[in-house]
Amino acid sequence: MSNIKILTNGLIKENPTFVLLLGMCPTLATTTSAINGLAMGLATMAVLICTNFVISCIKSVTPDKVRIPVFVVVIASFVTVLQLVIKAFLPSIDQALGLFIPLIVVNCVILGRAEAFACKNTPVASIFDGIGIGLGFTFALTLLGIVREVLGAGSIFGFKLLPETTNILLFVLPPGAFISLGYLIAIVNKFKKS
Repeated sequence: MSNIKILTNGLIKENPTFVLLLGMCPTLATTTSAINGLAMGLATMAVLICTNFVISCIKSVTPDKVRIPVFVVVIASFVTVLQLVIKAFLPSIDQALGLFIPLIVVNCVILGRAEAFACKNTPVASIFDGIGIGLGFTFALTLLGIVREVLGAGSIFGFKLLPETTNILLFVLPPGAFISLGYLIAIVNKFKKS
């Protein structure tokens, strides 16, 4: 499989949010605004790329009996580094995403790609897979954040578009996440069938 096909696979055919329905906890919890969705997607993508690369490099020296614990340690290492960088340089993002940054360790998108792709392919192909899946996840979270922010707060990336009288509070609350995601998945499925 070519690297370009691997890259586009995560965006369309194997989009972790709209097609595979993975990573629902951060998807629903952090997408109250477009910037939060974008930040969570980029954070997850950074961990995914690094994790895929390292796991692909160490796959031949990792015994099958301890494969999953090794994957979790690798993921946790990169998440710790990422969390420290975000705390130091992006305190507002750290405050907005809070507990969901450390929870990247148990994000099934990352562990799933490590198991399904990185431990069976070359380091370069694994990097492209991480980029593709990461971009697909980032796109989905940002799009969901945009929809929820526009409908719930009348703004996009913090810029006011609509007067406060048109805001629908439901969309910045947890039920709005489910409703918005359901409609976006339906739209994606409609386009995939045509």
